[in-house]
Amino acid sequence: MRLADKVAIITGATGDIGACTAKKFLDEGAKVVLAGRSEEKLQTVAAELSAGDRVKFFAGDVSNEADVASLVDITINHYGRLDVMFANAGTEGKTAPLEEQTQEDFAKVLNTNVIGVWLSIKFAAKAMRANNGDSSIIVTSSGAGVLGYEGGGPYIASKHAVNGLVKTGAAEFKDSGIRINIVAPGPIDNRMMNDLAASINPENPSAVRAAFEQNIPLGRWGKNEEIANLVAFLASEEATFCTGGIYMADGGMTTTL
Repeated sequence: MRLADKVAIITGATGDIGACTAKKFLDEGAKVVLAGRSEEKLQTVAAELSAGDRVKFFAGDVSNEADVASLVDITINHYGRLDVMFANAGTEGKTAPLEEQTQEDFAKVLNTNVIGVWLSIKFAAKAMRANNGDSSIIVTSSGAGVLGYEGGGPYIASKHAVNGLVKTGAAEFKDSGIRINIVAPGPIDNRMMNDLAASINPENPSAVRAAFEQNIPLGRWGKNEEIANLVAFLASEEATFCTGGIYMADGGMTTTL
């Protein structure tokens, strides 16, 4: 029960990594507020978790400042504190060459993946300063935050950007008791990665999967549970000397490219 009595917010909670991490947090003793854009999907995830009053949800847009402020306020009003923010909401955007990306498509990715992360950090940190103890912000980046590949310009730019935000936060929060770190998944066997494979090669997505696997020393895609385990570690007091870090969970892929 590494997170006993901790209160956590998870954005992007209706996605595979978000929902899996919510389960892990609850198993570790935390109370969890699920955040996402679809109230219907949030209700489904909350019902599947079957955690009673230990799980609540909030429907809103992480790129909207008023929504993020309300998310944190509702958490504080209901549970009395905020100990963990998992800023996990993200979108992969459209796969296309840089010359073919539109400003609208680019802005949509940056609004969610960068502005949304910044707002999550901003309002979580304001609330966490009242804790006078260990608090943790974890941001979902990606192997795309340290690498590049054809067709992923907006997504890649967004993940490089959040790496910089986290490093800035580590410097600014040094005397606050707030730790901030990145979890950077490689190819994970979930909806987002499978959709990405289909967008790269609509005729043969399995070829994309095989190509990724050839560049992964462990020879396979990762599991949602493996990311959740890393996030839970970074949220816990076992990680009290960890801040400003980029924690790769990619089967070694970024060491070979």
